[in-house]
Amino acid sequence: MSTRYISSFSQLYHLVAYGLAKPKMQLEYGTLIVSVDVDVGSKEIGVKNKGKNDANIHDHLSEYLIGEIEEQALPLFVDFFNDLEIPVTFAIRGQLSEVANSIRDLFRESPVSHDVGSHGYYHRDFTKLSITEAEIELSMMSMAMKKFGVVPRSFVFPKNKVAYLPLLEKYGYRCYRGYGNFINDGMYIKKHNRLYDIHPSFYLGQSVSPIFLNKIIDIAVKNKLPFHVWFHPWNFGKEKESIKRSIAKVFCPLFQYAKKKEENGMLTFETMLSMVKNRNESG
Repeated sequence: MSTRYISSFSQLYHLVAYGLAKPKMQLEYGTLIVSVDVDVGSKEIGVKNKGKNDANIHDHLSEYLIGEIEEQALPLFVDFFNDLEIPVTFAIRGQLSEVANSIRDLFRESPVSHDVGSHGYYHRDFTKLSITEAEIELSMMSMAMKKFGVVPRSFVFPKNKVAYLPLLEKYGYRCYRGYGNFINDGMYIKKHNRLYDIHPSFYLGQSVSPIFLNKIIDIAVKNKLPFHVWFHPWNFGKEKESIKRSIAKVFCPLFQYAKKKEENGMLTFETMLSMVKNRNESG
């Protein structure tokens, strides 16, 4: 089954499901949330790990290659969101603190206050870790993020495998992105003890239709719901020019449409963390 066919089915399913679903919550306005999973961030990590972590990153591509792609892609996406003055959540891995890279400068010098969150230290599947191993990951992540000048409060589980939520609370996280797929995606935020699940609504890929995305924006605006999209920087091409074309094809129509809704007072842009802060202030 082709990726394009799967994407078409996914879009149709989400459009029907969101159009018919009874809203689980209601915000003051429709809201667009974006989270970006930086799985590697540097080809040096692939060299450092000698292929041992490849299976936790991609079924076919090496960690080195994913890191090489993201080195090219991430600055393009950061510039794109900066130009539109849209804050988003970037979930990065702690191992980036071990290598020379420009990612920390991308966020430090950004005119937009992005939410820099955690994507684990080694990008390991938390459901396959013991509680001791998971705690070591989180402890190492906290120390690593100090080098970026960041105290992470948003967590995106590697491979979207949710586990050990009490440990996230222990290490000061305030929100995470729950598990989503065809059945489990949703337009809602749910509290689990002191943590908020900023639930995923749709996974962005190269084959997604701007018309479909605009219709979901309309549903979010009409019902005052959160529309949380997420993606990997390596999803949109292997070379800089192909990534630029994907941004023009997928991202420009979506965010230009969303910006018009914002200008008309119908939609807001939020990060995972700002959604938590806003709910606490309103509650």
